[in-house]
Amino acid sequence: MPNRRRLLQSLGATAAVGCGGCIFLSRGRANAYYSGPVSDHFDGVRFFNLSGVRPKGPGAFLKWQLGERAEPWPKSFPSPFPPDRPPAHYDGEGLRITHVGHATFLIQARGKNLLVDPVWAERASPFTFVGPKRVNAPGIAFDDLPSIDAVLVTHNHYDHMDVDAIARLWQRSRPTIITPLGNETVLANSVPGLTAKAVDWHDVIDLGSDLEVHVEPTLHWSARGAGDRMHALWASFVLRAGNRKVYCVGDSGFGDGMTFARVNKRHPSLTAALLPIGAYEPRWFMRNNHMNPQEAVEALRLCGATRAFGHHWGTFRLTNEAVDQPPADLAAALASCAIAGDRFPALRPGEIHVVS
Repeated sequence: MPNRRRLLQSLGATAAVGCGGCIFLSRGRANAYYSGPVSDHFDGVRFFNLSGVRPKGPGAFLKWQLGERAEPWPKSFPSPFPPDRPPAHYDGEGLRITHVGHATFLIQARGKNLLVDPVWAERASPFTFVGPKRVNAPGIAFDDLPSIDAVLVTHNHYDHMDVDAIARLWQRSRPTIITPLGNETVLANSVPGLTAKAVDWHDVIDLGSDLEVHVEPTLHWSARGAGDRMHALWASFVLRAGNRKVYCVGDSGFGDGMTFARVNKRHPSLTAALLPIGAYEPRWFMRNNHMNPQEAVEALRLCGATRAFGHHWGTFRLTNEAVDQPPADLAAALASCAIAGDRFPALRPGEIHVVS
């Protein structure tokens, strides 16, 4: 692809999507979404990671886009699993978890239905004509979704926050929408009448039926465009359903590993972890934004979960690795640590696991 065309696609999609990991700051600009007190992760205008780690700057972004070779992706990468047609409710023991695609999950537990980072869009982009395009169908057709009780949105990058899908969910069943500070404004600005619960790190939301959502720090950042970098918070969630706990990580860099060690301390004996394993090359650029599979295996060890499910790969081409590289790298990382592959599979859309 000519560099000019590639740059157009990248600037119009990858940078705007945010998953490219680039940051353009306008000094003195007021926060577009949130006004609140200064804290250990908010300076009065922008949120920041506890470690102080920030995304790379525009020069590094251009170096990546114009100087690095990306592996080609197929136009179609269909899942071997048929689309799920989930029950209206799951009343069995444990949790029924369906991978919809990328970072989107349906979790059914204790008679309630929850969606994590719902994205049904054809492109992870603010535009319909450019940006990362879906290469497989969602693992659940939108019309086959049961009535949704709660929606958990980890942050506002376009591959995690699909406002059109959230608008349809809102119009259909008025779910409780839980999202970190500032993102409720993004959603309200896009969906007339929508209300969402804005949460900070360490907040707890009671959903009833012995279900709780715990909000945890994660190493990442946020943006919907070039003028709102880090104006909204990002987070992970621990969902407690009775005596079972699922750690839902949308995006996270690994950093020094303390993100995951802290979750282990706050939530010992996690039943499962949803850990991202894709969008990690080139490593020099993506290290502070996304884990690679080897780091994800270490994150599993540190968080103490009994098992993990790998996601954030194989649906939208965001970075340079080949479409099938993440599961291959995950298998190698697991083997090097003598961990059985079935303890941490790389999921495909439509794949269902009942976690007890």
